[in-house]
Amino acid sequence: MGAALAAAAAHALPRAASPYHNLGILARALSHVELSYVDTPDQDRLIQGAIRGMIAELDPHSAYMDAQTYGVLAADTEGRFGGIGVEIDAKDGWLTVLSTFEGGPAHRAGIRPGDRFVSIEGQSAQDMPIDEAVRRMRGEPGTTTRFRLRKGNSERVIDMTLRREIIRVHAVEARVLPDQVAYIRIKGFQQSTTQELERALDEAVAASSTKGGIQGVLLDLRNNPGGLLDEGIRVADEFLAEGIIVTTRGRKGRLLHEARASSLDTRPNWPMVVLVNGFSASAAEIVAGALQDNTRATLVGMRTFGKGSVQNIIELPDGSALKLTIARYYTPSGRSIQAEGIEPDVLVEQLDAEAVRNSQTKDLPSEAGLEGHLPNPMETDAPTIPQPLRNQPRTSPALLSTLHSAFKDDYQAHMGHQVLKALIASRPAH
Repeated sequence: MGAALAAAAAHALPRAASPYHNLGILARALSHVELSYVDTPDQDRLIQGAIRGMIAELDPHSAYMDAQTYGVLAADTEGRFGGIGVEIDAKDGWLTVLSTFEGGPAHRAGIRPGDRFVSIEGQSAQDMPIDEAVRRMRGEPGTTTRFRLRKGNSERVIDMTLRREIIRVHAVEARVLPDQVAYIRIKGFQQSTTQELERALDEAVAASSTKGGIQGVLLDLRNNPGGLLDEGIRVADEFLAEGIIVTTRGRKGRLLHEARASSLDTRPNWPMVVLVNGFSASAAEIVAGALQDNTRATLVGMRTFGKGSVQNIIELPDGSALKLTIARYYTPSGRSIQAEGIEPDVLVEQLDAEAVRNSQTKDLPSEAGLEGHLPNPMETDAPTIPQPLRNQPRTSPALLSTLHSAFKDDYQAHMGHQVLKALIASRPAH
């Protein structure tokens, strides 16, 4: 997720061209506040507020993080923190649940993707910055946090108080189904994700070795909000022996990096289905796009979130940090999914009763719904990016059946399993 930063030479610029000519206005405003405000202001808070406001003007994913908030981010990538176990993002000014950590306080309390926070610790959650919301909900294990929640698209608001716990995030869960299909769910892309995936696949191979071996892989990326770019690349590389995984382009379409698959330690060419939905975002979309464009897997579910930008963490001298959007990423065929998402090969809505109420397609959170989101460069006059090369036919819904599945209460997974069964059955006999 890193990027090289080069210092520009300090040349004198005409006033109109200099990005710093308004600093005098800022200094004048700061001077007025310091001299005339009714109470003595906290200078550190003033400067931090100015930086926070400046970065917030860029896009929804760039942010200034004080030392405490930066520590929260570090804990997230390490997979261990104290809180209620919920992933959130902003939609239409409201903090919306993207996913919950299974077994955590939020999940046990019935909080589900699509629920919206009305208030947190007595303060309105409307237009509340995400970092502030996270800071309010995180805390020492055993302490409590209170909030009001609107369930899905309903007007019903409930008051909740949850006790914080240590949330140990296992990024991967897996099991081998009776038909020797390896079901792999990736919940997020943190430092341990690829290592956990490798261990899960090795255990699945060992468990099925006396029963004919693994017949296929059902990779579940639903409700996966993303995380570390490098981990997403490494996960895709597990299943690809060659080809582009993702490219990143910076200002004016300049190519920054092209990640390619390596044939070293690539997994067998098992038939593969990837489950996605409107809460699959960022690194999850990188994996899905790479496997789809390289015709390595069939995507089943709903259109993904559409976060096609890359953020870099820049540490500042006082322990704070900037999370700054530095690039857009493109799938192997040249698609930018920014504010567009990835369309699955087989469109399947989740028919669970509660999910249907909470996840109507038009109301799903998406990158395009975030105020100030980056535009998709394919819809602007930005430098030309290679257009998608992929135009393969969609998998026919006629392949789907209502045969018994290991996913009785999960319609999308059930249908993905049926697609995978059809792919397995269509393989040439050895």
